[in-house]
Amino acid sequence: MALTREYKETVLARIKRDPKFARALYAEAVNALHEGETDEGLSMLRDLVHAGITFKELSKQTGLGEKTLHRMLSRRGNPTTRNLFTVTKVICEDLGIAPRFKFAA
Repeated sequence: MALTREYKETVLARIKRDPKFARALYAEAVNALHEGETDEGLSMLRDLVHAGITFKELSKQTGLGEKTLHRMLSRRGNPTTRNLFTVTKVICEDLGIAPRFKFAA
């Protein structure tokens, strides 16, 4: 059976209309990064930026260039820890998330 929409378009549309889905996708992106699944985590963050805050606004808020952000959040991106935390902080604020961390003993 053929799909009526491309997968990426469907995900971006869902992020735009469903804040709960967007927050869950953010949590999944952070978990993927934590588990070493960098390509997937960065790809999910990129989708959140495309559908929400935009790269132009993210650039303004982080002080990083748009091209730098595009490269950084690509599947092959290699962001520094400082830049990654700067970006995720802005995405959190855009989604209205107050991060909580749980550490296992």
